[in-house]
Amino acid sequence: MSETPADAATLVGGDQTRPQSMASPEPSRPGSSHHVDKENIRLHRMMHHPIHHDPAGQRDPEKQPAEDFEEPFNLKEYLQSANDKSAAAGIKHKNVGVTWENLTVSGPGGAGHKFYIGTVPDALVSFVWAPIMWIWAAGPPQRTILYPSSGVLKPGEMCLVLGCPGAGCTSFLKTVANERSNFVAVEGETLYAGISAEEMAKYYSGELVYNQEGDIHIATLSVAQTLNFALSTKTPGSKGRLPGQSTGDFQEEVLDMLLRMLNISHTKNTLVGDEFVRGVSGGERKRVSIAEMMTTRARVQAWDNSTRGLDASTALDFVKSLRVMTDVLGQTTFVTLYQAGESIYRLFDKVMVLDEGRQVYFGPPEDAREYFESLGFKPLPRQTSADYLTGCTDPNERQFASGRTEDDVPCTPLALEAAYRASKYYHDGEVEREKFKIKMQTEKADQEAFRLAVQDDKRKGVSSKSRYVVGYFGQVKALTIRQFQQRIQDRFQLYTSFGLAIVLAFILGGAFFDQPTSSNGAFTRGSVIFLALITTCLDSFGELPAMAMGRPILKKQTTFAMYRASALAVANTLADIPFNAVRILIFNLILYFMSGLNANAGAFFAFHVINWFAYLTMQGFFRTLGQFWSNMDLSIRVATIFLPNFIQYSGYTLPVVSMKRWLFWIYYIDPISYAWQSLMENEFSRIELTCDGSYVIPRNGPGVDKYPTGLGPNQVCTLFGAKPGTDIIDGADYLAGGYGIYTSDLWRRNFAILVGMMIFFQITQIIILDYFPDFGFDFSINYLRERKQTQQRKEREKNFDHKKSFTWEAVNYTVPVPGGTRRLLEDVYGFVRPGTLTALMGASGAGKTTCLDVLAQRKNIGVIAGDMLVDGHPLSSDFARGTAYAEQMDVHEGRVTVRESLQFSARLRQPAEVPEAEKDAYVEEIIELLELQDLTEAIVFTLSVEARKRLTIGVELASKPDLLLFLDEPTSGLDAQSAWNLVRFLRKLADQGQAIVCTIHQPSSLLFESFDRLLLLEQGGKTVYFGDIGSDSKIVREYFGRHGAVCPSDINPAEYMLDAIGAGLTPRIGDRDWNDIWTVFIRNNLALWRSKDYIFTRLFICGGISLWVSLSLLQLGNSTRDLQFRVFAIFWVGVLPAILMFQIEPMFIINRRTFIRESSSRIYSPVVFALGQLLSELPYSLLVGLVYWVLMVYPIGFGQGAAGLNGTGFQLLIVVFMIMFGVSLGSARLVPSLPSIQVAVLFNPTLGLTLSTFSGVAIPYPTMISFWRSWLYELNPYTRLLAASVSTELHGLTIRCNPDEFAVFNPPSGQTCSQWAGEFVGAFGGYINNPNATSSCEYCQYSVGDEFYEPLNISFDNRWRDVFIILAFAIFN
Repeated sequence: MSETPADAATLVGGDQTRPQSMASPEPSRPGSSHHVDKENIRLHRMMHHPIHHDPAGQRDPEKQPAEDFEEPFNLKEYLQSANDKSAAAGIKHKNVGVTWENLTVSGPGGAGHKFYIGTVPDALVSFVWAPIMWIWAAGPPQRTILYPSSGVLKPGEMCLVLGCPGAGCTSFLKTVANERSNFVAVEGETLYAGISAEEMAKYYSGELVYNQEGDIHIATLSVAQTLNFALSTKTPGSKGRLPGQSTGDFQEEVLDMLLRMLNISHTKNTLVGDEFVRGVSGGERKRVSIAEMMTTRARVQAWDNSTRGLDASTALDFVKSLRVMTDVLGQTTFVTLYQAGESIYRLFDKVMVLDEGRQVYFGPPEDAREYFESLGFKPLPRQTSADYLTGCTDPNERQFASGRTEDDVPCTPLALEAAYRASKYYHDGEVEREKFKIKMQTEKADQEAFRLAVQDDKRKGVSSKSRYVVGYFGQVKALTIRQFQQRIQDRFQLYTSFGLAIVLAFILGGAFFDQPTSSNGAFTRGSVIFLALITTCLDSFGELPAMAMGRPILKKQTTFAMYRASALAVANTLADIPFNAVRILIFNLILYFMSGLNANAGAFFAFHVINWFAYLTMQGFFRTLGQFWSNMDLSIRVATIFLPNFIQYSGYTLPVVSMKRWLFWIYYIDPISYAWQSLMENEFSRIELTCDGSYVIPRNGPGVDKYPTGLGPNQVCTLFGAKPGTDIIDGADYLAGGYGIYTSDLWRRNFAILVGMMIFFQITQIIILDYFPDFGFDFSINYLRERKQTQQRKEREKNFDHKKSFTWEAVNYTVPVPGGTRRLLEDVYGFVRPGTLTALMGASGAGKTTCLDVLAQRKNIGVIAGDMLVDGHPLSSDFARGTAYAEQMDVHEGRVTVRESLQFSARLRQPAEVPEAEKDAYVEEIIELLELQDLTEAIVFTLSVEARKRLTIGVELASKPDLLLFLDEPTSGLDAQSAWNLVRFLRKLADQGQAIVCTIHQPSSLLFESFDRLLLLEQGGKTVYFGDIGSDSKIVREYFGRHGAVCPSDINPAEYMLDAIGAGLTPRIGDRDWNDIWTVFIRNNLALWRSKDYIFTRLFICGGISLWVSLSLLQLGNSTRDLQFRVFAIFWVGVLPAILMFQIEPMFIINRRTFIRESSSRIYSPVVFALGQLLSELPYSLLVGLVYWVLMVYPIGFGQGAAGLNGTGFQLLIVVFMIMFGVSLGSARLVPSLPSIQVAVLFNPTLGLTLSTFSGVAIPYPTMISFWRSWLYELNPYTRLLAASVSTELHGLTIRCNPDEFAVFNPPSGQTCSQWAGEFVGAFGGYINNPNATSSCEYCQYSVGDEFYEPLNISFDNRWRDVFIILAFAIFN
């Protein structure tokens, strides 16, 4: 595309030719069965009246544009003017025609092949066999998605691709846009201006773009920020812009045009939002997606159902804009649309019809209808051409001409393909394609101009072989700005992360407050340094889910050639620096000075820099794992292999001399070890320690005062690095003697290696993203189904006197916005009678969904005024139980089958007295009515958009609502046939007495006539019309006609009404809880059973941690050091909850979306949901607890104390209860109150470290500050864990010191060791190894394990009490 304002304008606008306005209508009576519109119906704004948007752009998420409007924007006029300027400046256009010959596409799955969902046993088997099968097994079976097809689309032409779901429309668009990575094979020749697909992919991929059906954006960015980022990566260099036009001017101009063209200027400063973040409406979000793709300025564009969620008028405006851009700029445009109106259909140059992957027509749109009629299909003049063509390929919809049957009319895909290949359209198309191909190969004018134009696009310094407009550093800059904006605007996460860091710093600082420079403070000084380091390192563990969640956006934008994937890795690091540097600085400031570390500015800043670089290193490590594997469960498995070993082999908990020689190498590749050594060296190189207290042997104690108060000649200091004759120990000597580390290594070795590792992990991210990208498998399966022939509709007029009517009068809805309030609904009137089908229509942003939510009592913010009555009575508390609400977003439990989803809804929502067999029978009826017979055993997450939509409606219908059925955009995203089948089914329900209110977009005339009444809203939530529709829409057409808006006979009345009221760009024309818990439990258990990766990951985490800890502590003996290692092994059980929570939280938050939908219908209470989740997790908690226990107690050698093997069984109970505690804490206590996964994972390190610190071992109970000891210690479940487990393992365990563990001292002359130190041993325990010796007395600190834990306020007699307190904590959560 040319780099001119004209090309910028390709991103904007629409043709403004519309009928003239009509006169102001007469007001009608409130409560009338027709024409209810409070005050004057606002149809007086004429087509050319000015439009003014809210300049601040501040509006409520359910957006109503302001009352004033801007001047209409004429896209065609702008483009033509801009092209003249670009031609005068010598800027070339890029004309890229597309030819394809025998294009064939294959995907996974052969004939009859089925994909089966894996279960937990499958995960165990595949873990063993997967590597072998990967080496030896052949590739997956293949199936043909697109059979050989040929054609040409020249510059300036638009092609509409039509077909039923599964016909291959999306696959064709992806293939022609050169997005082929998800296919097994693509055969045939595709040329772009004579350039091969391979060359285009390598050098010009940004010129071929595909716009997917779904909307994927960063929710916390505003609309303007989203588009400005896209523009910053696609704005051309100086040779591609008009002389004197700066980059900023170009971007500002294009942004303004985009917003005006798509009528979203009022959303400029509004967040894009998603299901968790309040933002723009669904229709507006779709237009943001359209605008984003237009910023690519690509010459070949493929649009996949991009009008989904848009009203008919806005959809027409969009396609008109494509038409203008294609005409003026010579673009080549492929479009697939569902429910395309006749006005849209006429805008295309060619139409392609696909049937099960076979090309059954490709030619002029104006001849297509006549061609299919000539084959023997019945003419249907009232049906739109797009619907008619697609219907001819649908066995359920097609009709044959009089005297014709399927025996003499080509009906199968193969027969239709053969008929097309024998037609003149196929032969004319082949001649046209061959001529154009020869022209491209011989003249090559377009090809050369295209290459030159692309080269002129590039910014200064960008390689001619690069496919990007902006250089690598420019990409990093743009991404850094975007990522910074994303973080700073996600205020909740930002405040939470800083708040938790501050809280944890005060907690840890208070726990280790003012450490003394004495032997008693030596170990705890090391503890606070280690905890500070672990805190910052564990913070980075949350990068794993963040990487997984950001992958869809990365895939989309790299496909648009906006930037290299690796640029995001660099930008993420740079954008994070201001936040993590400040957060860690605040944390370090508080903790460092509260705990009494060396009060020196140089020491503190060295501490901060080392700790910060440790965070950056571990952040890079976890990001590397998250980017290498698209499956988050797999990345968590790998992380849990490394993380325990990084902590264990840091050199603090497991001294270097005690490391197994065959695992010693871990110490040298552990970034935490280098960081910890650096921090220790920084602190202890600056201090001296005084030997006192428990480190002096022998010493005075209870009832003993014979020993010197200081360090006498016959006493010894047991602190590492102590020297005879002095009680002062140099900090450097302490480190050298105790840990084998040296202060001289601080900067020249340890910190240098740490920085090197940080850079290494940054490089690994770049390599992975650029050369080994893994965006996950694009899982899609096309299900072919046989549909039953439609039946004639029953007579509508029936007596439903036993049913209740629902009315609403003067309904107003006001919500708070910055600076005040905004009214979203204004005096809305209407009613719904039993047996009627009411359509709720309006432009995107008119408040349709808002109105539906208010009527359904689903709003929990704002103020609702007015009356809503059932048979004239106010709504009762069980109103929601008598209604059903099918939401626009299809949210389901993804790992159950279609039948199970329907049964779940029926069993919980139908009355308890209805037998279960009757409920299941009704489910089978729903399955048949919704024509889901072929998909009953399909797993929900594999369903197509259309099938998932039918399931959404089925789940609500399964409740048998006796009052009302609400549906929000049920046909959005469906093709015309699926939409017709759906509305046909709703009509059938209404004829059986069901009252239905349904918002709807883009209805065809046939769909529109299926409704009985219409409630039409305009911008601002104001009623334009309420009343009957009538046969052939006669009543509503006459009403609008009386007020100057006469609907032409060939125009869809539903589309015309929206035009008439000024939609789009066009101004106006004229109680059983326990049963519930069981049912929810069954559904959740099925989901977990099929979530093989989720469960296996938990099994892998627990087994992996236990195994690696055990390998480091194999077959412990009875020495003092082994006693400490037994406690250390037990301490790891306390680490499990925090790590498990990282895995549980994403799953729970995903399930919470389903709960929100189901609880809104009063299916079950939050208590039922939480209990169902926890009960279904229980069997797997037992399993993983058993695995952890087996790999812990036997390899390490537990059970050598007095409790024996019975004690090891008791340890199993402790492990299982702790895992249950972690599951309940993550899923029931913590996550329900948090908005997102990113926020939830922030709490895990804080909770884990706080509970571990105050358990009575990390800080020994006697030395713990009384404030913490009086409440936090007692309320801590980890206190009970360590008390129960340590006392069981160490009770009666005989301790015998190794030779290097004895404290050696000399008694006074003439005394034996026993005579000199016997009273000391009697007071403090332990034993003297050589009591009768007169020199070199060998003292061992412990003689039995009880002497270790009894001073810590632990009692063996309380172990059963303690273990059931853990269980109580799990239940309490």
